[in-house]
Amino acid sequence: MPRTVVTGAAGFIGSHLCETLLDRGHSVVGIDNLLTGDMTNVAHLRDRDFQFVRHDVTRYIDVDGPVDYVFHWASPASPIDYLELPIQTMKVSSLGTHNALGLAKAKGSRFITASTSEVYGDPLEHPQKETYWGNVNPIGPRGVYDEAKRFSEALTLAYHRSHGVDTKIVRIFNTYGPRMRLRDGRAVPAFMSQALQNEDVTIFGDGSQTRSFCYVTDLVDGILRLADSNTNEPVNIGNPHEVTIEEIAKTIIKLVGSKSKLVRRPLPVDDPKQRRPDITRAKTILGWEPKVGLEEGLLKTVDYFKKKIAAGG
Repeated sequence: MPRTVVTGAAGFIGSHLCETLLDRGHSVVGIDNLLTGDMTNVAHLRDRDFQFVRHDVTRYIDVDGPVDYVFHWASPASPIDYLELPIQTMKVSSLGTHNALGLAKAKGSRFITASTSEVYGDPLEHPQKETYWGNVNPIGPRGVYDEAKRFSEALTLAYHRSHGVDTKIVRIFNTYGPRMRLRDGRAVPAFMSQALQNEDVTIFGDGSQTRSFCYVTDLVDGILRLADSNTNEPVNIGNPHEVTIEEIAKTIIKLVGSKSKLVRRPLPVDDPKQRRPDITRAKTILGWEPKVGLEEGLLKTVDYFKKKIAAGG
């Protein structure tokens, strides 16, 4: 039975990752300081081979016994979070990555880290290949997340080259699904929570900026395929189906049968105008591509949000 450590275990993606690892026969140690995570995301795992440790990974990580895999998923990931928590965001992708890599090195573990499409910034190349170096404003308000993740990638590959740690880097594009927070600030949960309560749905800018939305089960499948692969290069995992922000907002309003109207607000600083992954590397190396269509995934997510709102959030 593989023994696996997941940092950021109580987060949206981290909790799905823990659940799927358990389904695949892993023993899982989940670590989270609950800064943006939520214990309700992992409460259903208590009766399984799951150990939860409340700990801040910017401090030394000590895990007894053997560890086969380390998945480093700890980090604020929504613009609301990393703009409110800029220093914590930079620390978890620098000190936190260093400590997680140190654990992997000490235990002889395979190391998989969550990077992001934000390393491409406001891209001048479209769609974005892993070979693209990006167009990032290092001192803008979003730089605390973008540059933290770019540093995390550099440190990860430094451990691979200098210490021989078997490292993997997944560049995650927009992902959605159950266990996102109602007030997460990202497009899908923001639009759903507003539409389900018949509030105005807020879009920033003119709504023509594009994103590509991947359902969480597809993402986790890609992550685990990468974890078991032989590549050490970054790999994009995301859905290449590209839609405008206005289109996704209107689709959600229609799906929930809402009376909401669109309202527009100024575009945030350095907000990317377009974002779509080139997944050639994932297809070629991992045999991976997304299976869940946008409407199918949105309907599953709506059901979750309805229950959350009914329960008072």
